[in-house]
Amino acid sequence: MTELLPCLKLVHTKGIGPKTAAKLFEFFGSYKAVTTASAGALRDSRLSEKKIESLLSEENQLAVDVDLRWAEAPGNYLLAINDPGYPERLRRIPDPPLVLYVKGDPEVLQTPQLAIVGSRNPTPSGSETAFEFAKYLAQMGLTITSGMALGIDAAAHRGTLAQNGLTIAVAATGLDRVYPAQHESLAHSIIEEGVIVSEMPIGTRPRAEFFPRRNRIISGLSLGTLVIEAAMQSGSLSTARHSAEQNREVFAIPGSIHSPQSRGCHHLIRQGAKLVETADHVLEEIGALVVSDKPPAEAENTKEITKESPVKLDASYQQLLAAIDFSPQSIDRLIERCGLPAKDVSSMLLILELDGHINAVGGGKYTRRPSSSTTK
Repeated sequence: MTELLPCLKLVHTKGIGPKTAAKLFEFFGSYKAVTTASAGALRDSRLSEKKIESLLSEENQLAVDVDLRWAEAPGNYLLAINDPGYPERLRRIPDPPLVLYVKGDPEVLQTPQLAIVGSRNPTPSGSETAFEFAKYLAQMGLTITSGMALGIDAAAHRGTLAQNGLTIAVAATGLDRVYPAQHESLAHSIIEEGVIVSEMPIGTRPRAEFFPRRNRIISGLSLGTLVIEAAMQSGSLSTARHSAEQNREVFAIPGSIHSPQSRGCHHLIRQGAKLVETADHVLEEIGALVVSDKPPAEAENTKEITKESPVKLDASYQQLLAAIDFSPQSIDRLIERCGLPAKDVSSMLLILELDGHINAVGGGKYTRRPSSSTTK
């Protein structure tokens, strides 16, 4: 039998988080027993007077009622930790949320998932990599889970949606709002093809400390976490750390040694994360756990379709393209490398960019664009 109401009451009790709730459950034997215990019994459990006062407050019930009214709307769900629909992988982490607020199809939470996270300020190449990896891995049967943040998260969600795959966004606010606000359209698309989930009660506004807490849920739902571009202070590293602590796989894509956005990934690789150059490197580790409805022949056919058809370039364009690598290079440096006339190189760079061979990365610098075949 689920204990939704007592779990909601504990969620709204100041000072009682998942770890404290777990200790109280162990002491009393059920969440209902916790919420109906006397002040004396709560003292015996070594709960502080301040927390006891908050637990016994009538104000908690008003907040619970707000959540219950929200769940009456079509497509909105509340899952207590002992609900059969609560995702088993998440339930096994050290501090699982007592209640999940779900918008969309809750059954998606039970599917095999890969977390894809990364910088909120990625390079164009990083965004493309996240999009293409998510698209391909969704095609191969994985649900893509991320945080709906700007940058890599959004690119991963969009790549999945482009493949008509399943995607999950884990929010750090109440589900009565969309954060960031500019992702309202993306949020609606995610709900149509998956779910948005949060541990935060209805009405919760974004606060900086909520995002690191959210990250343990992203990793906890997933078989592993793939990091694509992350600075050393990136929240993505906390998601990777949670993933390792939860005995899940950690993957990282290396980048240019000159890019600050690559340093977090390089740090993870030095710490033992699996270096990933193609999406198949991810599937080699967790592919056996993925249940795909596609027969092998169909999977091979769709894999082949996604390969780029080579575009023929004349000799001078090939000469310039050969001078461009995956680290940012200035025009002067490229002219020096390729030996072509300076008056021609600028226009040629524009043509190469428009044709999808290179990226302009700011500051008058260019990088080679990874072929989409690297996602295979």
